[in-house]
Order: sequence, then structure tokens, then C-alpha cells
Amino acid sequence: MGSDFLLQATVYMGAAMLCVPLARKLGMGSVLGFLLAGILIGPFVMGFVGEEGEDIMHFAEFGVVMMLFLVGLELEPSKLWKLRKSIIGTGLSQVSATIAVVGAIALALGSSWQAALAIGMSFAMSSTAIVLQSLKEKNQLNGAAGQNSFAVLLFQDIAVIPILAVMPLLALVPSQANGGGHDTLMDWMPGWFQAVAIPLAVAAVIAIGRFLVPGLLRMVAKTRIRELFTASALLIVVGIAFIMTLVGLSPALGTFLAGVILANSSFRHELESDLEPFKGLLLGLFFMAVGASVNFNLILNSPVTVAGLTLGIILVKAVILLIIGRFLRISNDQNMIMSVGLAQVGEFAFVTLTFAAQLNILNARQTGLLMAVTALSMALTPVFSLLNEKLILPRFGTLQSEEKPADSINEKNKVIIAGFSHFGSTLGRFLRANGINATILDHDSDRVELLRKLGFKVYYGDATRYDLLESAGAAEAKILVSAIDSPETNLELATTVQKHFPHLELMIRAKNRFDAYELMNLNIMNPYREHLDTSVRMGTDVLKKLGFRAYSLHRAAQAFVRYDEDAMVELYKLRHDRNLYISASRKQIEMQEELLSNDFRQAPDLTDHAWDSEEMRQNANKS
Repeated sequence: MGSDFLLQATVYMGAAMLCVPLARKLGMGSVLGFLLAGILIGPFVMGFVGEEGEDIMHFAEFGVVMMLFLVGLELEPSKLWKLRKSIIGTGLSQVSATIAVVGAIALALGSSWQAALAIGMSFAMSSTAIVLQSLKEKNQLNGAAGQNSFAVLLFQDIAVIPILAVMPLLALVPSQANGGGHDTLMDWMPGWFQAVAIPLAVAAVIAIGRFLVPGLLRMVAKTRIRELFTASALLIVVGIAFIMTLVGLSPALGTFLAGVILANSSFRHELESDLEPFKGLLLGLFFMAVGASVNFNLILNSPVTVAGLTLGIILVKAVILLIIGRFLRISNDQNMIMSVGLAQVGEFAFVTLTFAAQLNILNARQTGLLMAVTALSMALTPVFSLLNEKLILPRFGTLQSEEKPADSINEKNKVIIAGFSHFGSTLGRFLRANGINATILDHDSDRVELLRKLGFKVYYGDATRYDLLESAGAAEAKILVSAIDSPETNLELATTVQKHFPHLELMIRAKNRFDAYELMNLNIMNPYREHLDTSVRMGTDVLKKLGFRAYSLHRAAQAFVRYDEDAMVELYKLRHDRNLYISASRKQIEMQEELLSNDFRQAPDLTDHAWDSEEMRQNANKS
């Protein structure tokens, strides 16, 4: 057993080391390299994996489980709310239209309405692993294609809950998948009870994460042993996956919920950094599993059927996405990237098709044929993306490569601004109005095109790349301002600058206090929280309307910001101990209010109408 395991591990890693660098060198990306490695070691080529494929599918399942945990970990409520229109609009449109069209085609080909609906729901999903990995490798996550693709994938992940809940209601006869055995609690229950139990199980998982997980993480934090963060995350993942398995749900769905639960934790970034070394390996194993699961015997026996179904589903999904993108007025190049990237059938189809087979909605031949189509569509995605990038996108003339803007940067300024959306453009206009020119970088091709029409000189490119920063004059510049919206990208940019341009003074935007703490971990002690000044300015206007004098309020606002920034430095040291953090926060708030109150009392120009009434004096003291 031990030698067999070592042999299998050697085979997997050896195949990956041969195929992935070769694929990257040919410009095809690591995803296709892992898929080719899986095909190479699979049962239909070299035969290192048995024909039944049980071992590799165990790896595949664990890869999906861990991949969805990490996706859920990035799903913060604020990000979900920000993308709500894209999630509901683009995501709902894509899933609904795909289910309707694919279901209608399946009906026309002779399937029952139950089977047609099951096929439509399965094929509506896209591969989160392949799409996100490809977009990240090509630095396209922050563009229109990346944002809309991410929104669609989020909706698909959420849609899995009702899809799995509906499946038992489509069952034609009681499931015999376990051969009369009962591996889960729900196998004893009728189909209608399974449909009720699924949302109850989801609610139970959410409740556990809400009330038990935070306490566990705080207890682990007190030990100050970093390895326990990883162990705690794995315990939560495995435990919740086990619970979901008991009630007949997919472990992948359970771990996705676990990731969402941990996304609300203040330890999210620490857990991400601990799990990051495992992420690439696990995703690689998943892609290898997909490659090894391609049933070439079935393809050779029915080549026309398999090829027709595979190309047909890719074409149908791509056309649906193109129409949606056109309706949303996404530029042609970004629309093509999104449509081709999401056109494959996703890894959740393996789960839903298996579930449908267990419920006797699909027969064995249908299941095998559809799984072959699923695996083949995923394997072809990097190829079609490469063809799209090399042959189709250049014809639009709007797609810009990363090298072109770097080569065309012809100015050197003391200030470099990374990110030029609403936050960055306001900053840039203020600097320009005061005679300071800045070299501006942005990674959204649509926004770059619009800003150039508005008269701004903006260069398209990923500011986290060393070569682009160098060509932008980072070696001679004095200050680099990051106005990028993504906290993760800001951390990556800060790391790159500190490594290659240590002389540059970094001024980085932070969404909130906890994102500021992550920057302070990199010894960037002056992050700029985006809502602090706006909140204080609004408070100043409130007091001004109550009769306070503008000059004194200006001094009070400056003092408040200064006190709050000093307090943040002190609280940063206690961020991992919740009790100490809360206690210190209360003391800092009381001290800050007392200092401000004393400043108000000593102000010489607060003796007129601003203090005319006792009520207003009391309100000021409370402030």
C-alpha cells in the first residue's frame, strides 16, 4: 500500500513537471498542461490510473472541495453586494437561458422532461477552477470580462443549492444506487423529505459557522501557532463536508459554505496565506483528474455523437453569453473573453450527473456520455481560449496586450498612480489641478479607453508586474499611490514594490481597518482608509448645520483623524486577541472623545452662537 501510494504520487508529479512547463512555453497555460498530464497517465494512454479511475476521482473530488473552499473564502458580503447587479442580472440570465435552451434540445433528442431538466441544470454550470485560474494567469480578473465572469460563477455556485434540492423531486423511481445499502441518513427517507432536509442542512451549517467557528478561531489565535490556522481550516472543511455527506449533499457544496462562513472572519487573510501553497497543487490534481477521466473508449465508439454534443454545448453556451454581454454593452474583446471562458461544462456536472444517475433520472449510458462531454469540454477550454486570444481578439483592435502599454510609456514622473477608477481619478485630478503630473496605470481596457476619450493620459497594464513598473519610471519616481479597489491586489503590488523598488514611498488605499492591518503586516504603517475622511467630513457638516463654527470644526476634524490613526497603530498589536482588542478599542474611543471635548472647551471662537443653548453644549460634549 505504501509503495503503491508513493508510485502514484511520483507518477502524478512527474507527469505535471513534464507537461506543465511545456504547455506554458507553448503559450497554452498551466491548466492545459495539467489536463494533458492527466490524459497521459490516464487509463486510455499509459494506464498508470486504473480503467475505473477510482483513485484519480478521489483526487478530483478533494480538488473540487478545496477549490470551492477557497472560492467561498474570497466571497465577502461586501464583494457580493458590490456585484449584486451582475450576479443577479448576468448570472441569472446565463443559468436560466442555458437550462431552457439545453433542456429544449434534450427534449427534442428524445429525453424525458425530467432528464432534460437535469441535463440543462448540469450543463448550465461552468468550471470555476478553470475560469478563475485562466483569468488570473492572464491578469484579466480586474477587467470587465473578469468581473462579469466572476459574477456568473458566484451565481452558479449559489444556484447549486436549489439545483440539488430540486433533483430528488425529479426522481422517477426510488434510488437503487447503493445496491440496497444505506450509506447516508437520507437514503432511508422519501424524495420529498430529502428536498426539505437540504435547506435545513444548509441552515445548520450556517448556524454552526456563525456561532462555533469564530470561537474556535479565537482559541487557536491565542496559541500563536501558525500551523494551527491551517489545521483549524481543514477541520472545519472536513467536518462540514462530512455533515453534508450524511444528509446526501455534495461535500463540495458544504466546503463552499464553510469558505463563505470564514470570509466574515478577521482571520481570513491569514488562512488564505497559509493555504496558498496547497492551492496550486490541489487545482493541478483536479485538472489532472479531469484529463484522466476522459473516456476515450466511449469517444472512439461514438465519435460523431460525442464531438457533436461537446462542440454543440460549447457553441450554445458561448452564444448565450455573447447575447447577454451584448445586452450589457460589454466591449467586443471583453465579451469574447467572457463567452469563450465560460462556455465549458463545469466540475459540478460530475456531481449533479452522478446524483441524477443515483435517482434513476438518467441511465448508465446517458451518464457516461454526458460525463465524457463534460470532461472533453473542460479539456478543450484552454485550446479555444488560446485560439480566441491569437486569432479572434486581434481582429477587434480594442484588445491591448500587457507588453504594448509598457513599451509605449514615454514619460517619467515623480508620482505613479496605480488604478484610475472613481477613487484614483479624483486623486489624479486633484494632483493635476495643483501642477503635479503623474504616470497613470490601469488594468481595465474599457476604462482606459473611456479615460483617454475624457482627456487623461492612461496606460493599460497590470501594476503588480515588475517590468511594467520599471518602464513606468519606478526607479526614478518618489511616490507610488495605489488607488486599486482590490485589497489582495494592493498586497501583491506592495510586495513587488518593496522587493524591487525599496526607495519608493508607498501610499496605499485600504477599504477598512482590517485591510489596513494587512498592509501594516508589510510594514506599511500609513494606509489610507477610504471612508475615514468622508465620514469625518460629513460629521463636520452636521455640526456646522447645528451652529458650530467652520474654523474650529476644521481643527477638530484634523484632530479626530490624527487620534484615530494613532489608535489604529496601537490596536494593530492586539488584533488577534478579540477580548483585548475590544477592551483597548473602548479605552481608545473614550480617550479620543475626551481629548476632542477638551479641545472644544479650550477653543476661543466657540463662545458665540455655537454655544447659545445648553442642549447644544451637551450634544457637543457627547460627540
